[in-house]
Amino acid sequence: MKVQSLDRAFDILELLSREQQGLGLTEISCRLSLHKSTVYRMLQALRARGYIEKRDRGSYRLGMEFIELTSLYLNNLELKTEAQPVLRELARLTGNTAFLAMLDEHEVVYIDKMETHNSLRKYSIIGTRAPLYCTGLGKSMLVGKTEVEIRQLYRDGDLKAFTSKTITSVSALVAEIAKTRDRGWSVDDEEYEAGIRCVGAPISDYRNRVIGAVSTSGLASVLTADRVEEIAGYVTKAAQDISRHMGYRGSSINR
Repeated sequence: MKVQSLDRAFDILELLSREQQGLGLTEISCRLSLHKSTVYRMLQALRARGYIEKRDRGSYRLGMEFIELTSLYLNNLELKTEAQPVLRELARLTGNTAFLAMLDEHEVVYIDKMETHNSLRKYSIIGTRAPLYCTGLGKSMLVGKTEVEIRQLYRDGDLKAFTSKTITSVSALVAEIAKTRDRGWSVDDEEYEAGIRCVGAPISDYRNRVIGAVSTSGLASVLTADRVEEIAGYVTKAAQDISRHMGYRGSSINR
């Protein structure tokens, strides 16, 4: 799309953002001094993406897609803000690095990280992505999906083996997520990176939906198998605290 077309599209969106009752094609054309055919093409393109909706009487107004985008953006900002002191305490209690992540389709997106000491690498992880099926954060976020949704997301052969311990069977993954859901926490037992063990737990919001996850990880020689349940207690407490800050009041995950 040309820059001029983008400018015109944004002109239309900004105009409609100030008109709660919406505007008709002719009115938009007059206000922006654009030909009606140009405005019509722009409106149809924006409408197809859900950013504009057409009302019964023929006027146009902003669509629901803007609400979704804004909600995701604000949730991201609020989640990070509310989670920071909890992450800091989790890192202190466990002696390991604490992570915060959100879900983006079929990947984990790291949005914050806390260490027990200041590190120049603190921000190197932020914005990076990882698979759902073999990370503690990802498994925790998968508890918000049904078995059908998980099977639709993956097929046998789609689960790449990162280490000899990576789950590569969808049926095994479904069973693992069921176990995770029942106990309230997940574990990546050297499945994504050899020598690294991770324990995670899901974060829910006021809609009782999983919106992210928190985890702590460390060398398997330090975060040993016999410490997993102990560490899980700290991680689930952290996830519950963040969830409450995000408005969660339920006792089970909506799925």
